[in-house]
Amino acid sequence: MYVCICNAVTDRSIREAAREGATSFAELQRRTGCSDCCGSCEDLARGIFDEAVDAHRAFGLPLVAAAA
Repeated sequence: MYVCICNAVTDRSIREAAREGATSFAELQRRTGCSDCCGSCEDLARGIFDEAVDAHRAFGLPLVAAAA
C-alpha cells in the first residue's frame, strides 16, 4: 500500500528500511523521502515504522540481523 503518495513510498519500503537498520523517523525520511513533502502521511508512516522497529526489537536481535 502506498503510504507517501508524494514520493511513492510503500508500507513495505518503510518496513524494509527498519529491517535494514533505520532507527529513527528522521533516518527513515532520509532513506526513503517519506513524509518530507506535504506531511499528510506522517502519522501513518510513523505508526508503520514504529511497529516495524518494535517487532524487530521484540526478538532481541539487531534490526539488520532480523532480515536474515
